[in-house]
Amino acid sequence: MAEGKVDKLIRCDWSLGCEEEIVYHDKEWGVPVHDDRIHFEFLTLEGAQAGLNWRTILKKREAYREAFDNFDVEKIAEYKEEKIENLMKNPGIVKHRLKINSTVKNAKLFLDIQKEFGTFDSYVWKFVDNKRIVNKWEKTGDVPATSKESDQLSADLKKRGFKYCGSTIMYAYMQACGLINDHLVTCFRYGQV
Repeated sequence: MAEGKVDKLIRCDWSLGCEEEIVYHDKEWGVPVHDDRIHFEFLTLEGAQAGLNWRTILKKREAYREAFDNFDVEKIAEYKEEKIENLMKNPGIVKHRLKINSTVKNAKLFLDIQKEFGTFDSYVWKFVDNKRIVNKWEKTGDVPATSKESDQLSADLKKRGFKYCGSTIMYAYMQACGLINDHLVTCFRYGQV
């Protein structure tokens, strides 16, 4: 936003903490994703957020892209212990061994899903019957942390061996990737996505 320009757009109030959140909210959050690389990026970032806040992860997003080969799932699936040790020394990402290891393991399992369904996108959208869920929340407190769809996705991913994929994490992932539109009805993005 240009200096001195007044922004009168009404946004979901969670997005007002910093410039990164505003840009993410305005350009990405809730936009339907059909690119497997982006699906894997959000699975990884939402898992990395566990126990932290989204602002922390957004500020580290570019470092994550650089550290994890722009979320190239085939490359990540081949990471060896030396690469994991280097990631543990990377100040730009969350240096949490279980989260880093889970990213590598999840990459291998992600490839298995691609083989089974053709794309991860085909797999994940079936949890919403290939039609996005459009909610009509009036205030942030109305937005749930989970849904039957996130419960089902979480359970299926866990059965396949994925880590950091609890229902709350999967609900946030589904919001991020536009399977669920949880923009408040008063938000300027509600009708746009």
